[in-house]
This record gives sequence, structure tokens and C-alpha cells, in this order.
Amino acid sequence: MTDTATPRRRTRGGGGAARRAERTAVSVETAKFIERNIPNFEVLTEEALQIIETNAETVLAEIGVNFVDNPYALDLWREAGAEIDGERVRIPRGLARELCKTAPSMITQHARNPERTVEIGGNNLVLAPVYGPPFVRDAEGGRRYATMEDFNKFVKLGYMSKWLHHSGGTVCEPTDVPVNKRHLDMLYAHMSLSDKPFMGSVTEPSRAQDSVDMCEILFGGLDGRTVMTSLININSPMTFDSVMMGALEVYARANQACIISPFIVGGAMAPVSIAGTLTQVLAEVLAGVAYSQLVRKGAPVICGAFVTSIDMNSGAPTFGTPEASHVTYGVGQLVRRLGLPYRSAGAFCGSKLPDAQAAYESANSLNMGLMSGVNFMLHSCGWLEGGLVSSFEKFVMDADQLGVLHHFAKGVSMDDNAQAMGAMREVGPGGHYLGCEHTQNNFKTAFWRSDVFDYKPFETWADEGERDTVSLATARVTKMLGDYRQPHLDPSIDEALRAYVREKKDSMPDAFS
Repeated sequence: MTDTATPRRRTRGGGGAARRAERTAVSVETAKFIERNIPNFEVLTEEALQIIETNAETVLAEIGVNFVDNPYALDLWREAGAEIDGERVRIPRGLARELCKTAPSMITQHARNPERTVEIGGNNLVLAPVYGPPFVRDAEGGRRYATMEDFNKFVKLGYMSKWLHHSGGTVCEPTDVPVNKRHLDMLYAHMSLSDKPFMGSVTEPSRAQDSVDMCEILFGGLDGRTVMTSLININSPMTFDSVMMGALEVYARANQACIISPFIVGGAMAPVSIAGTLTQVLAEVLAGVAYSQLVRKGAPVICGAFVTSIDMNSGAPTFGTPEASHVTYGVGQLVRRLGLPYRSAGAFCGSKLPDAQAAYESANSLNMGLMSGVNFMLHSCGWLEGGLVSSFEKFVMDADQLGVLHHFAKGVSMDDNAQAMGAMREVGPGGHYLGCEHTQNNFKTAFWRSDVFDYKPFETWADEGERDTVSLATARVTKMLGDYRQPHLDPSIDEALRAYVREKKDSMPDAFS
């Protein structure tokens, strides 16, 4: 694969009318990315960490990993000192870890609205929505194949969701648009319907290049800025395919961030034991991050770990399990020792509906992500049926619950106001705090409150139709889409993006496979 020059496109503003439109544009409130003031939860001892790290080096040196259909990658590894046997790459002990040192520990992903720019790494947590399902579900239409109209609605809901920092990527797979062209429509939707940061396409290297080209238009030239994250899955166990690696190569050269993520279903794609899975995940992450640095030193990367277990009766993936938590916490410790950003967790569940099973499993998975030190959480809202379905109701239910993560991550304030000594003196024994000065000064912000759940008395709830949470979420979806107002985009940039999409679509016949 050869390096290709990226065309640079610069556009000018649309004059006074455009500036006035920008000043008067509606903007929705988005919380800043989470900055943790709580400790990470750690499950591995120092001895355990050293054993896993040693075993991962053994896997790389003695078993090796495969880079398939990619002579370019094999040449880079050979030049770096790896042993090449066909498509098998055996990496000497310490080499991958040494190469990883040039990857940055903190990534700034710029949004077209600078107020939405995020910092990925350190104690920060950036929340992004569900990614990849071919089906959607809502209360009215049930389960069905996703369309571009569904995709646009999810982008709008993401833009309107206060606790989401990121617009995501393939929030559902629009099956009514040809496979070779749908990425153009999806990218344009993220760029025009939202002003939050977003993800690029990875389904073919040329589509990754389209993503870079369109960002050149949107941002008026990248000038070295990172404006995209993109999901590069490893074909576990220990296989790096040419499509994913080709996309990584495009993004690394353009200084765009890649989430290098093993896709682990314990018992199928990794050993059934926690220690064995952790060893394989670390080996795959080390090889993937190291390869990104061979392509371009300093390329921004996020170490990923998508982890679930398998039901040994049905073969179906299971979520919200203690085993997944052990792996997620453990990978967090291992990645922090590498000094790199960490991606994992999400609102995972195996349920077919946004019901109690979905809520339990998703709550376990979300809390696991917060406490394990995750820096970028994909799938934080909308995930249903093991990732086959993007659910509109669950999207707003999950997005609402992300507010809990924000508030818990603040930790416990110990300033004079929080100590509340004046309130205790004012109220004294046997009184109550409802009317005291401290309560009056703090009641609006003291407690987190859901925008979806029902807190009304029984009689009021009954009079309003005894609505359950799904019914309330349906109403919330309708309200958010009704309140949606498109963020301002300079008309000349918008037209340049539309022209690029038209030109690319016209240049090739439709393909649905």
C-alpha cells in the first residue's frame, strides 16, 4: 500500500449574512467531558501485572501475530527487526513496547464548534453513542433494518443529549444506501446535523481517505489537527486484516486518532480465563499500537478492549457479567502502565427490549467503565440485543443515565459550602433542612435528577396513563427531535461538502456487498 497525498481544500466564509446566521444559531447545552475526581478501581496486584506483561511478550515473540494480505506491513515489521514467516510476525521481546512510547498520552480531538472539543486521556472520560448495528427499534415500528432517516435521527438525538460529548460514527448501518456510498452520507450527517466531534469510516482504506478529505473541507485544512477518531478492530485472536490496517495507515499518516481494539468474546476469541484473556488483549494492543507508530511516529492512538463472555449453552454473547468487569478493570491497569488513552465499556446488554435485563446489564457495564479508568467510551447509549440493534428509546434512557456518571465522577467536595456547618447550626436538633438558608442556596444543583424517570405521586402517575419508562422514553425522543435545530454551518462549506459527496457517488456504480 502506498502513501497518497491528501488534497487540501480551504473555503472562505459566506460574508455578513453567514456571520449573522452563526451568531443567532440555536445551540444546545452539552456538558464538558468528564474529569474524574475519584480513584480508579484496580483488581490486579503488581505481581499479576508483571506476569501478564511477561506472558504477552512471550505471545508476541514465540507465537506471533498475523498481518494478512499486507506486504507493506510485513516490510515495515521486517525493517523494525521482527521475524517474518509468511504472514506471521514474531516481535522480539521489548520491541513493541519500545515502539509504543512515541504514541501520545493525551489526544485533543477538535470539533467544528471549539466549545465541543474533547481531551482523550489522563483522568478524562469522553462519551460516544452506539456504533454499528444493522437494525433499529422503536416503540412504533418495532425491529427493522436501519435507514438513512434513522441514522439522521440518531445524530440529532446525540446532538441534543446533554451528557454525550461525541457524535460517534456508524450509529446504525443505513441499509437503504449502497455499501460503497453510505459512508459519505453518514459523514455528511455528522458534519452538518451536529457540531460535536465524530468518527471516520474504516470499512475500506479509500473510505478512510474520503473521511480525511471531507474533514479538510469542513475544517478548512487540518494543519496537523486531530479531528477524527476511528475504530480499528483486531480480528482476535491475533490477526490484523488488510482492510482495518489499511484504514489505520491512512489515518496515521493524516494524524487522525485510531482506536486499536481487540474484539473479545471470551471462550470463542480468547481463553475462558481472565488472566489468559488479559494476556491476549495486551499482546494484540501492543502489536497494533506499535504498528501505528511504524506507519508514523507520534500517530495518535487509543488502546481499546471490547470484552464480553459467551453463554456456553446458546453461544450468544453475554453482557454486564463479573468476568467482563475483571477484564475491563485489568486492561485499564495495563494500559495506564503504557501511558496511553483507554477505550472500553458502554451501555452493553443482550436484551431484545429496553427492559429490566437491559437496565441491569447496561448499568453494570457503564459503572464498570467509569471505575476502570476508561477515557473513551463508545456504545455509551442506544445499544440493544448484543449490538445488533440501535434503540431510540434506549438511546435516551442511557443518555439520561450518563448524567449519573458525570455527577459521581465529581467526587466529594470538601469546601466550606459542602461542609454545611452553618446549616447544622441553623437547624439544630429536631428541626428540618427544607427551609434553611443552605438548602435554599443549593437545592437547584445539589442532586442529580433524571429527565426521563417518573418521580410523581401515584395518583398523578395513574391519571397520566400509568406510563412505564419505555413510554416516557418514547415521549422524550419525540420531544428532542421536535426541539432539534440544526447547528450553523457556513453555506460555502456545506456546498463544498455536498459537491464532494455528489462527485464521489457519481464516480462509481452502486454496490450492496
